[in-house]
Amino acid sequence: MLRARWLGRTHFADAHALQRALFERATDPYLVLLEHPHVFTLGLRGTLDHVLADDLGAPLVRTDRGGDITYHGPGQLVGYPILTWPNGPGATPAYVHGVEQLVIDVCADLGLPGAGRLDGYPGVWVDGRKVCAIGVRRSRGRTMHGFALNVDPDLTWFDRIVPCGIPDRGVTSLSNEGIHVTMAEVVARVVARAAEAWDGGRYQFTSVDGDRPTGGLPVDERKPTWLRVQANLGAGFRDVKRTMRSLDLVTVCEEAGCPNIFECWADGTATFMVNGDQCTRACRFCLVDTSRPSGSPDPAEPDRVAEAVAHMGLAHAVVTAVARDDLPDGGATAIGETVRAIRRRTPGTMVEVLIPDCKGDPAALAAIFDTRPDVLNHNLETVARLQRVVRPSAGYARSLAVLARARAAGLATKSGLIVGMGETEDEVVAAMTDLRSIGVEILTVGQYLRPTAGHLPVDRWWTPADFDRIRAAGAALGFAHVEASPLTRSSYHARQAAEAAR
Repeated sequence: MLRARWLGRTHFADAHALQRALFERATDPYLVLLEHPHVFTLGLRGTLDHVLADDLGAPLVRTDRGGDITYHGPGQLVGYPILTWPNGPGATPAYVHGVEQLVIDVCADLGLPGAGRLDGYPGVWVDGRKVCAIGVRRSRGRTMHGFALNVDPDLTWFDRIVPCGIPDRGVTSLSNEGIHVTMAEVVARVVARAAEAWDGGRYQFTSVDGDRPTGGLPVDERKPTWLRVQANLGAGFRDVKRTMRSLDLVTVCEEAGCPNIFECWADGTATFMVNGDQCTRACRFCLVDTSRPSGSPDPAEPDRVAEAVAHMGLAHAVVTAVARDDLPDGGATAIGETVRAIRRRTPGTMVEVLIPDCKGDPAALAAIFDTRPDVLNHNLETVARLQRVVRPSAGYARSLAVLARARAAGLATKSGLIVGMGETEDEVVAAMTDLRSIGVEILTVGQYLRPTAGHLPVDRWWTPADFDRIRAAGAALGFAHVEASPLTRSSYHARQAAEAAR
């Protein structure tokens, strides 16, 4: 089945990391659809002689597709088909011809029957003006990159380059040709045509746009029996609490109001939270304090975390962090230093990190990856449709890209979803499919519990039987370990999950 995904506005680097992971690992055909912020890309045959402006006003990125230089920006639909395409004589020209035909058919569907080919030039043309650029890569029987269809972009951006290295041909758009359609309408036609061309009309479509949840359960509605937790304030719990207070450490167990705190602390485990207790983001499911942090990370904090790990005799330590968008590296340095400190103090301890996206900065992420944590966790949190309402400062594509980069770095990867915020079960399985398709090995799925009346309402209580189905779906997708239950959280049974993945 064709997995068609509309990801909205996505930075080129994030999209490239995501499609490369799908190229390497996905077993199903994918069609990734998006818009880029302003960017110029230079293909393998490109030359800087085709840059006309002293200041392009946007990044220029060298990339591994065919073709010359082109522009991507708002109002342009970029499509990345990641398909298995048979090898053989003429395979690449045949594939390019197929992509062109898809766009030609879409243009006709939208009321532009004059779109077609131009002898000697790839792409889709209208009276000698290019309406869609094609730049692909086909390797080992797999495809990357694809097409860029001008729906209604600002065409003056093309004046800064020689588009596609063709000096005597102009560019146009659907809007410029009198076809005034929404991006959503174009996406719908592209998905339908792609499914016909590449998978017999079968497709699964998810989008970061769509209906937002309404209503929900009252904040004071009594929880079902399977969500009620018995407090355990025994010696184990008290010892962990004394350790945290004596070393002036923060745990996500407390800050996020985790329902498993009694079980985990009684068992002598905890999830350390570094970089302070004030998060620069305002995710609408999370209890962690949101504000502008008052200072830089404490340079002594990593050693205090390592001391706590040693005192508790942890075989598996989990380190998470608030988002620190106020810092140039998003807080990555302190996370990396904490991993190193634990390794120095207790070399035999497995270290798992649950990281923010660090704004997708490759250098910041590398600062964490280079410490070689035993597990790299970054939570997707929710399905594509609910991303913008649930965590408005993050993004579906960026989170997938973070995990894709970690997997490419050779790390064991993990992610988590929260259910009960308005998603459907099919949407959850689609998100799980995306995670598995980029190589994520460990998955956690748990019930959302509304922290306060100011947070998103609970849409419904998922039953233990619902979680049994999710666990079975995860096993069928090939995850090494799926922890799915009403009370599951990111670090719940983390050691057991890591051992299963190993």
